[in-house]
Amino acid sequence: MKFCPKCEVKLKKDGGDLKCSKCGYIDGEKVTQTKKKIDEEEPDFSLLAFEGNEGEDSNPTIKIECESCGHDEAVWWMFQTRSADEPTTRFYRCQKCKYTWRDYT
Repeated sequence: MKFCPKCEVKLKKDGGDLKCSKCGYIDGEKVTQTKKKIDEEEPDFSLLAFEGNEGEDSNPTIKIECESCGHDEAVWWMFQTRSADEPTTRFYRCQKCKYTWRDYT
């Protein structure tokens, strides 16, 4: 039993040859395989890594103590980092020292 190298369908007898009913491949013919290179852009996680003060104005602030410097004001946002049936992860960034930490609860 042989399968088509192009579409992986079982080859059927057609006269004296084995032929693919889906794409027309004939067993024994030379097959040239080509690979397509797909240019994928890197995902934009600018929400997690915004530079300086850019973008922070759009996020709400909260009164919470910074784990690094003790300052009591930070911006926060939520992002789904785990599977859909898990709660979202809440991120905080200190307004003073720009330290970022997360809360999984």
